[in-house]
Amino acid sequence: MGSRKFDTRKRWVRHRRVRKTVRGIALRPRLAVFRSNNHIYAQVIDDDQGRTLAAAGSVELKLSDAKTDVAKAVGAAVAKKALAAGVTKVVFDRGGYKYHGRVKALADAARSEGLSF
Repeated sequence: MGSRKFDTRKRWVRHRRVRKTVRGIALRPRLAVFRSNNHIYAQVIDDDQGRTLAAAGSVELKLSDAKTDVAKAVGAAVAKKALAAGVTKVVFDRGGYKYHGRVKALADAARSEGLSF
């Protein structure tokens, strides 16, 4: 059984490997996901200008549902904010996390709200 510190380092390595190829530009900003044990956050980032165009998190939504349902709500919220900011296409940055569970639920909800990636 691995230690918590080691698991975090492995995620950082995966995240750096993903970020070598995933870069958000003005035409296709980056949809970045951060997941903690209790919360999940998503941002739409233009890396060229270094600006966050839209953001949503489970803390601001104040939901007490199951974690996967909260992730769906965050995905829908960030997609609505991104569409309001004029963003329709993004590249998905899973942040070194596996694409399943809460990360997949967030992505699927963002897609269903109109973001394409």
